[in-house]
Amino acid sequence: MTTSDPALVPELLVADTPASIEFWCGLCGFTIDYQRQDEGFAYISRGSAHLMLEQQGIGRNWITAPLARPLGRGINFQVSVPSLSPILSALREADYPLFMEPESKWYRISETEETGVEQFLVADPDGYLIRFQTSLGRRRINS
Repeated sequence: MTTSDPALVPELLVADTPASIEFWCGLCGFTIDYQRQDEGFAYISRGSAHLMLEQQGIGRNWITAPLARPLGRGINFQVSVPSLSPILSALREADYPLFMEPESKWYRISETEETGVEQFLVADPDGYLIRFQTSLGRRRINS
């Protein structure tokens, strides 16, 4: 592992790897770093955000319980991007529904400071929630 390799890379079990690649790469700006089509596998990234896609029923699937859609219930993957606009434009052009419309939100990080984000949520074809966000910076809390 090099210093630029991420320490955590989720592997998402998907129903249709090509459909997932179309969403993640075609609409959300990720690129394929490498793939094994015969295994239904792709390693994709966007900047320092990395993830793996693996098609259910091909290759080795590590399944701990029966799968029910939507997949990934109880988790959302935050992906930091410089701008939400290109992703939102691509999703809207494709008439792809958002799970949550864009919002600006400030979160308390200490007694005297907040960090802000502009964010929206979208579910991939298998129901995994992705929260794209861009930083609004930090601000002091006026008491």
